[in-house]
Amino acid sequence: MSNKSIISSDQAPAAIGPYSQAVKAGNTVYMSGQIPLDPATMEVVSDEFEDQAEQVFKNLSAVAEAAGGSLANAVKLNIYLTDLSNFAQVNEVMTRYFEAPYPARAALGVSELPKGVAVEVEGVLVI
Repeated sequence: MSNKSIISSDQAPAAIGPYSQAVKAGNTVYMSGQIPLDPATMEVVSDEFEDQAEQVFKNLSAVAEAAGGSLANAVKLNIYLTDLSNFAQVNEVMTRYFEAPYPARAALGVSELPKGVAVEVEGVLVI
Protein backbone atom coordinates (compact mmCIF):
# COMPACT_ATOMS: atom_id res chain seq x y z
CA MET A 1 0.00 0.00 0.00
CA SER A 2 1.81 3.11 -1.17
CA ASN A 3 -0.18 5.56 0.96
CA LYS A 4 0.76 3.87 4.26
CA SER A 5 3.21 5.52 6.64
CA ILE A 6 4.45 4.67 10.11
CA ILE A 7 3.93 7.28 12.83
CA SER A 8 6.19 7.53 15.84
CA SER A 9 6.88 10.04 18.58
CA ASP A 10 9.51 10.18 21.29
CA GLN A 11 6.86 11.98 23.36
CA ALA A 12 5.02 8.65 23.71
CA PRO A 13 6.41 5.32 24.94
CA ALA A 14 8.33 3.24 22.43
CA ALA A 15 6.59 0.07 21.33
CA ILE A 16 7.16 -2.82 23.73
CA GLY A 17 6.55 -5.40 21.01
CA PRO A 18 6.55 -5.85 17.25
CA TYR A 19 4.16 -3.00 16.40
CA SER A 20 4.18 0.69 15.49
CA GLN A 21 2.79 3.48 17.67
CA ALA A 22 0.46 4.28 14.77
CA VAL A 23 -0.02 3.66 11.08
CA LYS A 24 -1.45 6.28 8.73
CA ALA A 25 -3.26 5.02 5.64
CA GLY A 26 -4.61 7.85 3.51
CA ASN A 27 -6.19 10.28 5.96
CA THR A 28 -6.92 7.61 8.60
CA VAL A 29 -4.57 6.99 11.53
CA TYR A 30 -4.76 3.75 13.49
CA MET A 31 -3.19 4.29 16.91
CA SER A 32 -1.92 1.26 18.80
CA GLY A 33 -3.01 0.79 22.38
CA GLN A 34 -1.25 3.04 24.86
CA ILE A 35 -0.62 2.02 28.43
CA PRO A 36 0.46 4.40 31.22
CA LEU A 37 4.19 4.35 30.60
CA ASP A 38 6.28 7.47 31.05
CA PRO A 39 8.01 7.88 27.66
CA ALA A 40 11.26 9.04 29.30
CA THR A 41 11.64 6.09 31.68
CA MET A 42 9.37 3.43 30.09
CA GLU A 43 8.07 2.77 33.61
CA VAL A 44 4.42 2.72 34.75
CA VAL A 45 3.66 6.22 36.07
CA SER A 46 1.76 5.22 39.21
CA ASP A 47 -0.38 2.58 40.84
CA GLU A 48 -3.24 5.11 41.05
CA PHE A 49 -5.92 4.64 38.37
CA GLU A 50 -6.43 8.35 37.69
CA ASP A 51 -2.70 8.89 37.11
CA GLN A 52 -2.61 5.90 34.78
CA ALA A 53 -5.61 7.11 32.77
CA GLU A 54 -4.15 10.61 32.52
CA GLN A 55 -0.85 9.24 31.17
CA VAL A 56 -2.62 7.05 28.62
CA PHE A 57 -4.43 10.05 27.14
CA LYS A 58 -1.20 12.11 27.18
CA ASN A 59 0.51 9.32 25.25
CA LEU A 60 -2.34 9.08 22.74
CA SER A 61 -2.27 12.85 22.29
CA ALA A 62 1.47 12.75 21.52
CA VAL A 63 0.95 10.07 18.87
CA ALA A 64 -1.98 12.00 17.35
CA GLU A 65 0.19 15.12 17.13
CA ALA A 66 3.02 13.14 15.51
CA ALA A 67 0.48 12.06 12.88
CA GLY A 68 -0.34 15.70 12.12
CA GLY A 69 -3.58 15.84 14.07
CA SER A 70 -4.91 15.86 17.60
CA LEU A 71 -7.33 13.91 19.73
CA ALA A 72 -10.05 16.17 18.30
CA ASN A 73 -9.64 14.08 15.12
CA ALA A 74 -10.54 10.84 16.95
CA VAL A 75 -13.50 8.96 15.49
CA LYS A 76 -13.23 5.74 17.54
CA LEU A 77 -11.67 4.68 20.84
CA ASN A 78 -11.45 1.31 22.53
CA ILE A 79 -10.80 1.43 26.27
CA TYR A 80 -9.65 -1.68 28.12
CA LEU A 81 -10.08 -1.75 31.90
CA THR A 82 -8.99 -4.46 34.32
CA ASP A 83 -11.66 -3.22 36.75
CA LEU A 84 -14.93 -1.90 35.33
CA SER A 85 -15.55 0.00 38.57
CA ASN A 86 -13.08 2.53 37.08
CA PHE A 87 -15.53 3.28 34.24
CA ALA A 88 -16.76 6.58 35.73
CA GLN A 89 -13.23 7.71 36.52
CA VAL A 90 -11.96 7.02 32.98
CA ASN A 91 -14.94 9.01 31.69
CA GLU A 92 -13.94 11.95 33.89
CA VAL A 93 -10.31 11.84 32.74
CA MET A 94 -11.42 11.53 29.12
CA THR A 95 -13.36 14.81 29.36
CA ARG A 96 -10.02 16.57 29.99
CA TYR A 97 -8.91 15.55 26.48
CA PHE A 98 -12.13 15.50 24.43
CA GLU A 99 -15.08 17.81 23.83
CA ALA A 100 -18.47 17.06 22.29
CA PRO A 101 -19.07 15.71 19.79
CA TYR A 102 -17.19 12.76 21.27
CA PRO A 103 -15.73 9.89 19.24
CA ALA A 104 -17.48 6.54 19.09
CA ARG A 105 -16.20 4.35 21.88
CA ALA A 106 -16.21 0.94 23.49
CA ALA A 107 -15.13 0.15 27.05
CA LEU A 108 -14.28 -3.44 27.79
CA GLY A 109 -13.38 -5.29 30.95
CA VAL A 110 -10.32 -7.49 30.56
CA SER A 111 -8.58 -9.78 33.00
CA GLU A 112 -5.07 -8.43 32.47
CA LEU A 113 -3.04 -5.83 30.56
CA PRO A 114 0.69 -5.54 29.79
CA LYS A 115 2.96 -4.64 32.71
CA GLY A 116 0.04 -5.11 35.12
CA VAL A 117 -1.54 -1.73 34.30
CA ALA A 118 -5.20 -0.93 34.87
CA VAL A 119 -6.04 0.79 31.56
CA GLU A 120 -5.15 0.76 27.88
CA VAL A 121 -6.68 2.86 25.10
CA GLU A 122 -6.38 2.56 21.32
CA GLY A 123 -7.97 4.80 18.73
CA VAL A 124 -8.64 5.76 15.16
CA LEU A 125 -8.24 9.32 13.85
CA VAL A 126 -9.39 10.84 10.58
CA ILE A 127 -7.20 13.82 9.66
